[in-house]
Amino acid sequence: MIRRLQFTIILFTLVQCMFAQQRPNYTQYVMNNYIVNPAIGGIENYIDVKLSVRNQWIGIEGAPKTFYATIHGPIGKKDYRESTSSLDMKGSNPRSREYWDNYSASAPHHGLGLTVVNYQTGYINRSTSYATYSYHMGLTGTTSLAAGFGAGFSSTNINRSKITLANSFDPAIGNGNNDITKITPELNAGLWLYSSNYFIGASAQQIIPVKTNLVDSSIYKTTLIPHIFFTAGYRLSAGEDLSVLSSFMVRYIASTPLAIDLNLKVQYHDLLWIGTNFRKGDGFAAMVGVNVAHTVNISYSYDNNKGKNLLGIMNRGTNELVLGFPLNNKYGDLCPRNIW
Repeated sequence: MIRRLQFTIILFTLVQCMFAQQRPNYTQYVMNNYIVNPAIGGIENYIDVKLSVRNQWIGIEGAPKTFYATIHGPIGKKDYRESTSSLDMKGSNPRSREYWDNYSASAPHHGLGLTVVNYQTGYINRSTSYATYSYHMGLTGTTSLAAGFGAGFSSTNINRSKITLANSFDPAIGNGNNDITKITPELNAGLWLYSSNYFIGASAQQIIPVKTNLVDSSIYKTTLIPHIFFTAGYRLSAGEDLSVLSSFMVRYIASTPLAIDLNLKVQYHDLLWIGTNFRKGDGFAAMVGVNVAHTVNISYSYDNNKGKNLLGIMNRGTNELVLGFPLNNKYGDLCPRNIW
């Protein structure tokens, strides 16, 4: 009886997570804001590739697992440096105060990108793929504005073979053992205002609400609803060796509590950084990252997930790993210049 009750609680929570909040959470979105805002595509001087895997609620069978791959790069962008030989890097710190004092807004250019996300929770698997376009332009000598959108599709799959029913037939999933798959359109949009020491972004995913029924029934329907994101960050210089980035994100999803994230990231030169994340109602996370030459960057986070949810006392936290690969990095940038 106790085991059955535990299973019911877990199942109820997982299904709520999937259908009320229909997009996965990311602890390290501050390392790749492109995953929630298509306007960022093409913001840097290189092609930015990111791969990430996230195992949520370790120790809980059927807990959410997320994998994503993103790639985006600029088209027609002229760098603030005239040639690859003018690498300015004076002294031991390529991000010294002089570097930021000489920061200039991006020249007008385009950006293209592609995002692929797979989000699995128990017997529910959702894959999302969309291409993005963005345009960047300077507003002042040090401030730029980007606007972008993404379009593609999502595929939601129910593996009926993993479901054990009390009755032989449940109208919510229909009859038979075959998988249930539904494909829906995907449309995202965003704005990103950025300078040498701050950024402000607003974006929306699943802009067009779509009603879909997984089985041939007019009773059991799911509505894919818009997800709204607002984020901002400010960079402070802590001497010649350290920079500090504080940021926050607010996520609005209809019929769910407002989600608020607070982040703090401390970076040493272009080499190493540590950070922390606080998510209202869910707990804290610790983050660390390192840039290996100008070809690879690696970051890891651990969430304690001891918030006020039903699974808070039953899981062993959440692991998230992000790998980055700057391609065609002709200026040898060790880390992002515009989103740090």
